[in-house]
Amino acid sequence: MAPSNRTTPHPSTFILLGIPGLEAAHGWISIPFCSVYILSLLGNCLLLVVIKTEPSLHEPMYLFLSMLALADLTVSSTALPKILSIFWFKDGAIHMDACLTQMYLLHSLTTMESGFILAMAFDRYIAICNPLRHSTILTHRTVAKIGLGVVLRGVVLLAPHPFLLKWLPYCGTNVISHTYCEFMALVKLACADTTVKKAHGLVVAFLTGGVDFILIVLSYILILRTVFKLPSKEAHLPTLSTCGSHFCVILVTYTPAFFSFFTHRFGSSMAPHVHIIVANIYLLVPPMTNPIIYGVRTKKIRERVLRVFSIRGFPAVS
Repeated sequence: MAPSNRTTPHPSTFILLGIPGLEAAHGWISIPFCSVYILSLLGNCLLLVVIKTEPSLHEPMYLFLSMLALADLTVSSTALPKILSIFWFKDGAIHMDACLTQMYLLHSLTTMESGFILAMAFDRYIAICNPLRHSTILTHRTVAKIGLGVVLRGVVLLAPHPFLLKWLPYCGTNVISHTYCEFMALVKLACADTTVKKAHGLVVAFLTGGVDFILIVLSYILILRTVFKLPSKEAHLPTLSTCGSHFCVILVTYTPAFFSFFTHRFGSSMAPHVHIIVANIYLLVPPMTNPIIYGVRTKKIRERVLRVFSIRGFPAVS
């Protein structure tokens, strides 16, 4: 459907443009997007099956990882089908309620992802800095409470977003220069003072991803301080290697997240298609890479996956 302008302040339908400036290449761009989606579905489903069926993986770290996998699956399935329909069928039309629902789900789920990564950092902190109390502090009951708290935080803090956007006047255009419905992309369409909405978005972003990242950095500072106090230097690397997978997930998740966040709000001189591509990387790549990182680097998961596929003869690398 071709983009069109609206004069009504409350349009019933928005038009998702895709990647501005690269419309002619949407067909080619859809190939890596579709591949990422398929790998995300396969990787996270396999990870969930492995964790559920392997009793030795019923530990806090892997339980938090399974929660992260569920959030990743939902994020991918919320965004990708509509993105692919834009690329393949030029079907960018999306009802306003569906757009607000997608926006709410994506923001709340990415907030949950950040919370689960923080929970995994807390697990590594307890395991390394207070190993004798790890099993008594992080019981299954405590893990469940932490997981529920992360979910409720994402649900409650992001709940005002759809209502803040619902009744804004969109008297200029109903065309969203993006591949999915995003809070700031909708705010920029409004022909009204959006200072309060922008401030609310910044506060929520800081209270979720910002605070999570600060706490993760603090946990790793404490971990490093504990590790380098060990009397044997030979013990440093094996101890830190237990954090390797988690550290890779942090880099993959937060690097494009912060880049996308700051460029959307302060990078007005950046080419639109660059921002949109980074925003899609932030949303779609971590769900694909997270199960790969843990599958490759975690011996228990790797061995279980090989047993699932009845593969023999692979060396077990710690």
